[in-house]
Amino acid sequence: MKTLLIFALFLSVTFAFAQADKDVASQVENLRLALIDPTVANLSELSSIHLSYGHSSGKLENQAQFIDALVSGASDFAKVSFEDQTIQIEKDVAIVRHNLAADVMDGGKSNAIKIGVILVWQKEKGQWKLIARQAYKLP
Repeated sequence: MKTLLIFALFLSVTFAFAQADKDVASQVENLRLALIDPTVANLSELSSIHLSYGHSSGKLENQAQFIDALVSGASDFAKVSFEDQTIQIEKDVAIVRHNLAADVMDGGKSNAIKIGVILVWQKEKGQWKLIARQAYKLP
């Protein structure tokens, strides 16, 4: 009986971690799509009001600046993919790492970029929100 109880507990914990992984991965995919088709609503829904958004150039933005840059077209992603993604979850914090490959429109001209990115997601009121992002140049 004790073995059965331990096994059931193990399965429920494994399921909970698997579900959290799926939920975070879903939010990351929603972010990828929002970079291509940004709206104030979808970016606000995905990000925390406490967002710190760092670019590989060293530029930092808060949530309002991050949203404005995308919605205004100052940052205009034509195509984005996330490669070699890993997700690590500890309680209500998730760390996501990936390489971002994108075609960015710069004055109507496409420019290909490939950078490394670390995302920090925190669960707020039952939903994963992007609280920090830092991009870096790949070697």
